[in-house]
Amino acid sequence: MLLALDDAISSAVLAGRGSDAEILGVVDLTTKTEARFSTLSLGRAIQFVANASVLGYDVRGAMVLYGLPGRPSLRKWDCDRIWARYGGALLQS
Repeated sequence: MLLALDDAISSAVLAGRGSDAEILGVVDLTTKTEARFSTLSLGRAIQFVANASVLGYDVRGAMVLYGLPGRPSLRKWDCDRIWARYGGALLQS
């Protein structure tokens, strides 16, 4: 059942990869402050959260918000898993 749910979420994310997303909960380790991001596509937001730790960000508390209010957010481990599975396909429009 859990695998089917993960596949449904992944499919929905892939289909909506161009929709607007917001990233919250990312800390810039240089300034020790929460990083601010402009609205970007869902695919780019997932890419950033999945790879941000090598760029000097703490993403343990990161959330990617997308879609209608009330839709579940994506956490760091969601972004890692989705990026590993779909990679560059998330960046195509």
